[in-house]
Amino acid sequence: MPGLAEIAKIAGVSVSTVSRVLNRRAGVNEETRQRVMAALDDLPYSPRGLGALRRTGVIGLLLPELSNPVFPAFAEALETRAAAAGYSSLLCNTRSAGLREEEYVRMVQARGVEGMIFVSPAITNAPPGEGPEGAYYTRLVADGVRMVFINGATPALDVADIAVDEQLAGYLATSHLIALGHTRIGFVSGPARALPSRLKRAGWAAALEENGHPAPAELVAHGPFEPAGGAAALTHLLDTAAPTAVICSSDQMAIGALREAARRGLRVPAQLSVVGFDDIAFAAHCTPALTTVAQPISEMSAAAVDELVQRLDPDSRRRPGASHTRLFRPRLVVRESTGPIPRT
Repeated sequence: MPGLAEIAKIAGVSVSTVSRVLNRRAGVNEETRQRVMAALDDLPYSPRGLGALRRTGVIGLLLPELSNPVFPAFAEALETRAAAAGYSSLLCNTRSAGLREEEYVRMVQARGVEGMIFVSPAITNAPPGEGPEGAYYTRLVADGVRMVFINGATPALDVADIAVDEQLAGYLATSHLIALGHTRIGFVSGPARALPSRLKRAGWAAALEENGHPAPAELVAHGPFEPAGGAAALTHLLDTAAPTAVICSSDQMAIGALREAARRGLRVPAQLSVVGFDDIAFAAHCTPALTTVAQPISEMSAAAVDELVQRLDPDSRRRPGASHTRLFRPRLVVRESTGPIPRT
């Protein structure tokens, strides 16, 4: 089956132009369209209809990394659902490849994938109101590329998003700690510009304020979504704000916080309660077992694949980039790392 890159090379046009022609999108002049059609005729195998060319049976799965266990969990669930729907998956680990996500997207397009699912796409790390606001995603939509986001909602784009309710996650974790008597609850955030950090922080602040407690900036510390980031953020909070409990933006950060607490001789949860987010497999097996807020990864992955498959259906009336967000409710999983406020 010929790929888009092969057709583009013969026609002397870009891959995106070939995609526009094959998807019958506007914005391609007649002379260019005829060159693309002529390129099809020059191929050793020329399908009878444009639809046949686009049916490669492959979808692209683009994840930012695989070192964080939550992303392999998404990859496995997505591949399983895609296989059940009759599709093979091309898995792309964008960060470890040393390429920008945009460059990886071009590579995936050149291999003729029918559609793409982005897990935590790069635009979620863009500062609100700044930068290109997903200019290349917008171009993909304009080119008729079928794609779905997981945890990547942004008003700047007309793309379907399957997401966990991050704000509710922050609210649930904070409410749990308040019920245990904690009032000085620190928030171990990821990078300040990251959408998940902003949403979880909003839920943290809402729960505190709803119960008559302040949510000052001194109780927030930032770091990368990894154990070292969690350890560094907790160090800052303990040295400056003296929280009795902390909520971490990921289980990886929470594991780093547990390690830092142990290094300081702090007993968890007797002297410090710790909550994570994601419910990775290791969360139940670390010491102490981690209280966390779980993402429904299987359900979200199934919904994302089903959404993309519907968009790939030639008889579907839904526009390729038709926007809607489907929110999934997170679930509080109480284990051993949270307990009552320490007695003075």
